[in-house]
Amino acid sequence: MSDLLVGMFVMPVKITQLRDSCWYFGDLACCFSEIINGCLTAASLCSLVLIAVDRYIAVSDPLHYNTKITVCKTSLFIVLVWSISVMYITIFYYFNDHLLQSQVITSCYGECVVIVKDFWVITDVVVCFVAPCSVILILYSIIFNAARQQAKAVRAVRLALKKHSSSHSSEIKAAKTLGLVIFVYLTFWITFYVCSLTTSSIAWTVFGWLLYLNSSLNPLLYAIFYPWFRTSVNFIVFYPKSIYDVLNVVE
Repeated sequence: MSDLLVGMFVMPVKITQLRDSCWYFGDLACCFSEIINGCLTAASLCSLVLIAVDRYIAVSDPLHYNTKITVCKTSLFIVLVWSISVMYITIFYYFNDHLLQSQVITSCYGECVVIVKDFWVITDVVVCFVAPCSVILILYSIIFNAARQQAKAVRAVRLALKKHSSSHSSEIKAAKTLGLVIFVYLTFWITFYVCSLTTSSIAWTVFGWLLYLNSSLNPLLYAIFYPWFRTSVNFIVFYPKSIYDVLNVVE
């Protein structure tokens, strides 16, 4: 949902601003657009962390996964993620004088820029990059090691039963999937934060698009590549009457 909202509300505004190099919507809209941009990007990042935690629990304790990760707990975590994102972005823009319309200072008409103080540049790097990046890398490393151990166990059982082992190919597939996820994440976020340490507003504008492109790729990496997701979408699109019948039976 956060990635979808980035595409619906953030990208069109940023494209207009990038094309004309001018802001036509006033100071109030300038404040809200940056806050919405920050909240959605932060929520997308927190969602990646939650997905890593979810996969870690699924791999490390699969027998108790359904009891640990329930619909109620998942909804609570999602609400918590959005609340934390809104709270952090609100504090961030307030102390950088960009939360209220009265705080916005422009040097000329048609300007909408955020002047981030040095302290908050370092804070943002730690909170939005170092911390989540560390969590994701550690959890995916544990997941990959657990997948390797499970693959070896399956291979040993199959060899004992004198059956053909496919665990090696499964292990390679898991490595490729996790490697792709980590590579895309690090490529976009490391590049953005390394370049954001500069004081150039042009660098912020250009490399800020890396985060928006990351939101475009997240659904591909985390959803469309899964067979069950493709099957569900196919079922919803081409067999909607069957879903309606199932819902009537459940009711």
